[in-house]
Amino acid sequence: MSLWLKNPKSEMNNMDILRFIAAGSVDDGKSTLIGRLLYDSKSVLMDQLEAISLPGKLNAKQNLSDEAELNLAFLTDGLRAEREQGITIDVAYKYFSTPKRKFIIADTPGHFEYTRNMVTGASNSDLAVILIDAGKGMNEQTKRHSIIASILNISHLVICINKMDIVNYSEKVFNNIADDYKRFASKLNIKNIYFIPISALLGDNVVEKSFRIQWYSGRSLLEYLEDVYVEPPHSLEPRFTVQWIISSHNGGPDNYTGYAGKIISGVFKKGDKILIPNPIGINGTSFKTSSIKNIEIFGNEVEEAFAPMSVVMHLCDDFTIHRGDLIVKQSGKDGMPLVNNDFEAVICWMDAKSLKKGKTYLLQHNSRILECRIENLIHKIDVNTLDEIKNPGEINLNDNCRAGIKTAYPLNYDPYQKNKANGNFILVDKESNTTAGAGMIC
Repeated sequence: MSLWLKNPKSEMNNMDILRFIAAGSVDDGKSTLIGRLLYDSKSVLMDQLEAISLPGKLNAKQNLSDEAELNLAFLTDGLRAEREQGITIDVAYKYFSTPKRKFIIADTPGHFEYTRNMVTGASNSDLAVILIDAGKGMNEQTKRHSIIASILNISHLVICINKMDIVNYSEKVFNNIADDYKRFASKLNIKNIYFIPISALLGDNVVEKSFRIQWYSGRSLLEYLEDVYVEPPHSLEPRFTVQWIISSHNGGPDNYTGYAGKIISGVFKKGDKILIPNPIGINGTSFKTSSIKNIEIFGNEVEEAFAPMSVVMHLCDDFTIHRGDLIVKQSGKDGMPLVNNDFEAVICWMDAKSLKKGKTYLLQHNSRILECRIENLIHKIDVNTLDEIKNPGEINLNDNCRAGIKTAYPLNYDPYQKNKANGNFILVDKESNTTAGAGMIC
């Protein structure tokens, strides 16, 4: 289904895409699980099956029932280096659909060294599937991935206790692991947790309910994914970030001024009254006000548009707007963004070089890039106990911390818990130009 329709409202009502991440420790079976979802939902082409089957075992007339003939993980471990090493290095995105919904899956690394790639995959996800090996139980990576899911405000967690076949489908083993996880997760900001006993290799409770786990009365993974409700981005307060100004002034009636950018949340309609926060120094804010004259998508006018569409917006008034400015729909006080250059944020650190108080970075917030300084390190989180370690001297790779940040100029932002799209940023090392950390504004 195309995102760009002449009637965006119709698309808004019919488009149902679930973005979810698969995470877990090494060899917990993430890639195999996704391969099973693709295979059992008939989303794999014949040439792909040939590529992942053992030599001479597959032909076009076969209906494979022997799962051992397939290496389902190869459907997602697409890089040659990953196949040779037998590990997932980068985030692998896969797409499939059922009559009920479309899905975008991010298969993320389990190794500690690549945890930062899990942050990348989770940042755009509505739901997280975390796998736990039934023969091993929870481990540190399980906890670390759960903490990241909590920090990124992922409201739905599906805990798949995998490899139930190697523990003889024991209900006791399943309940013990689920209880351990519930005790740990009670300190996290996670609204909904659902537990499913599965065998990704054999297909138990992945797409179809398993006849081998009669004691489990819940849904299969696919049934849950098809039915779970996630809040769409167009239900949030309208925010449009300006990326480019298109201007043609010839002195005649064909003068053209448009603001190209992305609707990061909410819905904008022709005729809406809008405002643009205009910071005055550090402590004051004024607002430029206008109305939407029209909205264009690929040169065609539309009556309304919604997140995450990229559009050209025309205003009724002509005044100076810059790249990175935020256009918001006029509403009550609770619907307004905050404007400040001094704030606190939770940071997932992704750089081998440690984060220390006083260091400066480039901060990218949507389409605006500016310098910032780390004013203080308030605390970091102990991954095993979830205790807050106050005033840490430094933050190292894969640590999560709360920090005070001061930017060179004020930002127009929303707290991350209220609006993810306008409350996140990345920190870029000015010397190496690498992404050093991902931040969520408090």
